[in-house]
Amino acid sequence: MSGTSTGQAFWHSAAEEHLLDSYSPVDGQLMARVFPTTHEDYDQVVETARAAFLEWRSVPAPKRGEIVRQMGEQFRQYKKELGTLVSYEMGKSLQEGMGEVQEIIDICDFAVGQSRQLYGQTMHSERPDHRMYEQWHPLGVVGIISAFNFPVAVWSWNAMLAWVCGNVCIWKPSEKTPLTALACQQIIKDVLEQNEVPEGVSCLITGGREVGAWLAEDPRIALVSATGSTRMGKAMAQTVAGRLGRYLLELGGNNAIIISQHADLNVAIPAIVFGAVGTAGQRCTSTRRLIIQESVYEDVKQRLVKAYGQLRIGNPLEEQNHVGPLIDRAAVSGYQSALFQIKEQGGRLLIDGEVLEGPAFESGCYVRPAIAEMPAQTEIVQHETFAPILYLLKYQTLEEAIALQNGVPQGLSSAVFTLNLREAERFLSAAGSDCGIANVNIGTSGAEIGGAFGGEKETGGGRESGSDSWKAYMRRQTNTINYGTTLPLAQGIKFEL
Repeated sequence: MSGTSTGQAFWHSAAEEHLLDSYSPVDGQLMARVFPTTHEDYDQVVETARAAFLEWRSVPAPKRGEIVRQMGEQFRQYKKELGTLVSYEMGKSLQEGMGEVQEIIDICDFAVGQSRQLYGQTMHSERPDHRMYEQWHPLGVVGIISAFNFPVAVWSWNAMLAWVCGNVCIWKPSEKTPLTALACQQIIKDVLEQNEVPEGVSCLITGGREVGAWLAEDPRIALVSATGSTRMGKAMAQTVAGRLGRYLLELGGNNAIIISQHADLNVAIPAIVFGAVGTAGQRCTSTRRLIIQESVYEDVKQRLVKAYGQLRIGNPLEEQNHVGPLIDRAAVSGYQSALFQIKEQGGRLLIDGEVLEGPAFESGCYVRPAIAEMPAQTEIVQHETFAPILYLLKYQTLEEAIALQNGVPQGLSSAVFTLNLREAERFLSAAGSDCGIANVNIGTSGAEIGGAFGGEKETGGGRESGSDSWKAYMRRQTNTINYGTTLPLAQGIKFEL
């Protein structure tokens, strides 16, 4: 399938020899073959979405919220099935797959409340008998490009808010995880049909990089929200900005945790391990760097080595396993390249990484999480490797630790573990972390729906999910009303006729 609108119509003109094959990294099995979107299909989807917008924008926002509420109920009903599919297609643990579907449910709940709070402001006019206020209107067609590591949750962060704001959505999922996207479209199909939602409010297109480029280049797409690598985001930003369109980018992270001498290590160690190996290190918020105060360095190192020795690697559908596979063999090659560079650049592996072999690892995508001691300023530490590799760095003063934390191009998530109030407040101050997310005594992973999610620098600067992120999906309009019998001009200007 290449294009669909609310699950009611299916369009594809691609030849069968160009089908996309979806393989599971869990066991290497072919899950399905999917028709990619052709340019002809794409144009039909966009025009259907544009037509739907003309009707959808006039539906009262609380009514749009009610429809999203019903979607949330559908996802509750299919949480187990969709969570299992997420785990099998992407490779994350079953618990994380279920957690990702719970994020959809949570953002539905959030969006329902938001549908009654799309508020503007009233300002006092400098002219007598005038009233001035601002209001917010929908943008139109919103393009959503999601990544394989969160194949359904990040779509929902965008779509649910975009819908209550009055927009229509065209979703391009990762070509590595198309089936979970198709499943989401089917889950909401009945809700859309029963509420007589115009066809085109929820659209799906499939394919590779070129399909995402169509969204970026298309002046009919009011906003492109893209999640992926920094390289992709830079190209996307240039293209969309070139047509003066809007974009929302959630890109790479190179996240660090600072471990103070005042840290409670019984709390810190589980957070570090989950942040580093959860989703096999394929979260944008995965912990990549651990910056440890020198007086507790050896203790932390020994605890981590012991904890890593207890990790169970294997089929993510079996709940006793902590670590599943990487998404594909290309990701495994990136992992192996990083291990080579660690040694080449003077690092020392405390836990050697390796590609696991045997009947339980037949897909060739299972790897052992690695820990490396690194000199502070090395090239490999400056980059994000989407794999379970943790770098240990040593510091003396908090100022030095913060400088190390901020001394990378990315700026997504960060954390400090300390029971010292001054250290915590310094980390959260303007002189502290330069990331979009800064935590105290919790890890870098595990963002909540209620807070705005996103980062600075090469992470892109976008914000999704909670707080006032809804404003990204709307346009601001300032209105002035003259209810008097004269026409006074601003700034006291006189214009006599």
